[in-house]
Amino acid sequence: MQRWVCTICQYVYDPAAGDPDNGVAPGTAFEDVPQEWVCPVCGAGKDVFEQE
Repeated sequence: MQRWVCTICQYVYDPAAGDPDNGVAPGTAFEDVPQEWVCPVCGAGKDVFEQE
């Protein structure tokens, strides 16, 4: 699965790890992350993420 990078703070969303602290289970592809999810570091929306 492809990793995604926040273009604002450079946080990397790794599907293998997910974001369990914010309700995204490990193994969740970025496309399947809820639209209301935001970057856990800077609070930016999914629309500012780019494939690594």
